[in-house]
Parts: sequence; structure tokens; C-alpha cells
Amino acid sequence: MSVTLDTNIYVSALEFGGLGARILGMARAGMLQIDISDAILDELVTVLRDDFAWDGYRLHFAKEQLARITNRVATTRSVAFITDDPDDNIILECAVAGGSDWIVTEDKDLLRLGAFEQIRIVRGAEFLKVAFNP
Repeated sequence: MSVTLDTNIYVSALEFGGLGARILGMARAGMLQIDISDAILDELVTVLRDDFAWDGYRLHFAKEQLARITNRVATTRSVAFITDDPDDNIILECAVAGGSDWIVTEDKDLLRLGAFEQIRIVRGAEFLKVAFNP
């Protein structure tokens, strides 16, 4: 099973713990594959640096940790599906390129879609409930 996480899930996991940290732990344990793109990683670094005042060392360490537990994918096509917040399209692009089964997010624009090209889009709690307790 593979999943693409929205930047908000990574931020939640790295800054606050909770469900996001649980999902990262599941990837660390080999229970699922997390697909990530350079665009998502770049956005994550920007958010952690600018909004949470992470310094360069902490950012570097986080990137190293994520590299160990994620599958880096190269996006192969651009998607301009979400117009209200075009930055959300990088999540769709990564999920398609990685062949993800799920997109996990707390973003209302993505959640409103429900699915994109057969990829289910759900909140973290729903993902854990449905994917691991079918």
C-alpha cells in the first residue's frame, strides 16, 4: 500500500506528533510506502523554516530522516486541477507519479475531491481506520 501525504500531515507529525507521526512510524516499520516528491519536500522545508522557525540543522536532520522512510518520486506531468489553491496540485502530481493508493490530508480543497484518478483522498483518522481496519 502506498500513500502520498500532504504537507500539513508532515508538519503535524514533525511539529506536534499525533496521527501524522503514527503514519510516519508505520512507514518506518514497513507497513506502508510513503511517496514524496521534491516539490512536497521543498514546501515542507519552507513551512517549517518560515512558520515554525526551524533552523538549518533541524531541517537537514528532518530531511535525512524522511529520506530513510519515504519513496522519492519524480513527477512526470503537471496537474492544474485545483484552482482555489494551485499549490495543492503538487500533492496530486506526486500521488499519480508514485502510483499511490491514498492521499492523506487535512486540506479542504483536496478533501472535497474525494478521489483523483482512482486515488482516494481522506483525512488521517479515516485513512488509519479504513486502510488498516477494512
